[in-house]
Amino acid sequence: MAIWFNIALWKRVVAALILGIIVGRLWGPDAESLKWIGDFFIKSVKMLVVPLIFFSLVSGVAAIGDLRKLGRVGGRAMLLFIISGQIAVWMGLFLGTIFTPGSGIDPDSLPKVVKEIGDIKTWQETILAIVPESPVQVMANVDVLPLIVFAMLIGIGILMAKEEGEPVAKIFDSGSVIMQKVTMVVMELTPFGVFALMAWVAGTLGYDALAALGKLVLFNYIGCILIIGLIYSAMIKFLAKVPVMDFFRGIVDAMAVSYSTASSNATLPVTLRCAQRNLGVSQSVSSFVISLGATINMNGTAMYLGLATLFGAQVFGVDLSWGDYFTISILATFAAIGAAGIPGAGLIMMALVFTGVGVPLETIALVAGVDRIMDMMRTTTNVSGDAAVAVTVASMTGELDRAELISADDI
Repeated sequence: MAIWFNIALWKRVVAALILGIIVGRLWGPDAESLKWIGDFFIKSVKMLVVPLIFFSLVSGVAAIGDLRKLGRVGGRAMLLFIISGQIAVWMGLFLGTIFTPGSGIDPDSLPKVVKEIGDIKTWQETILAIVPESPVQVMANVDVLPLIVFAMLIGIGILMAKEEGEPVAKIFDSGSVIMQKVTMVVMELTPFGVFALMAWVAGTLGYDALAALGKLVLFNYIGCILIIGLIYSAMIKFLAKVPVMDFFRGIVDAMAVSYSTASSNATLPVTLRCAQRNLGVSQSVSSFVISLGATINMNGTAMYLGLATLFGAQVFGVDLSWGDYFTISILATFAAIGAAGIPGAGLIMMALVFTGVGVPLETIALVAGVDRIMDMMRTTTNVSGDAAVAVTVASMTGELDRAELISADDI
């Protein structure tokens, strides 16, 4: 048992992926008898969605500390986080729509999934539906949009209450930490779920499913590279007015650590050091923006959630409207904000987005085996974005030491 836990989780997941494919190919269609194990894993993930999002979002909003901090520095940082996050989600949706990575699987070999459309709502009804009549009912129904609105209002209320709200803020902070620990416990089931469901996939769906996963990994990397090369470079060149190559030379250490650890939180000290020593960002701006960014600025994750949602819809034959695309863009942005800065967090956040537009949660099982490979690049994108926003905000507020940035040529 000790040997099992001494092996890194991602290594166990990859081994389970390979073993599941082998067993599925040898066993054939009878491998479907293992699917219940994977279904157990999926239900365990679904169980976490409401409490994890609720505690994480309330804690994240309350962590700002003071609404006045959202002024010169916080306001600009939040605006850049939200705009770049939305662009990232739509980039993932664009890649998923144009290249259809999930279309290579024969839909006749999949269980039929029927999406309940219901009556078409007017835009007024859609807006009214965002406001929860009963938060408890919203949680029971896993109705994610009103849940997010309610969680953010609670966080804002804590900030407005100031000292009187601090005890409640500590409760949500503790709840967020506890839910992250529970998440890590559930993630220990991942190798078993991946093994069972990949055996089912390989045995009943064949090589088409594996090829589709390969396309998903490819476009995940392409999307992340586009975010870094286009969005961040444009931000640095046109808003911060800083040489792009100097910026990337300055954060190369943080990018390397983030890729190897797949954790924004683990990379945080390195990112702060790079921003302050190599990029000339003041300590006050870098500490605030990068620490906040490690919690809510997850552009790589946002892009991936958009891409993965379309992947699942294409695999299971779920038709998505433009209204669903808009819903995905909102949910993916908030899910990325609520995602913890730990390996595999994006896997949990998928359930929130998938549930919101009727994409089957079995999609999580399909991508779980290759998620670590994609997570490494997503984390590098997230960390690079934290540094880009910090430099941009520092430049806008006059807290960027350009002489220190120029010395980064000697790095």
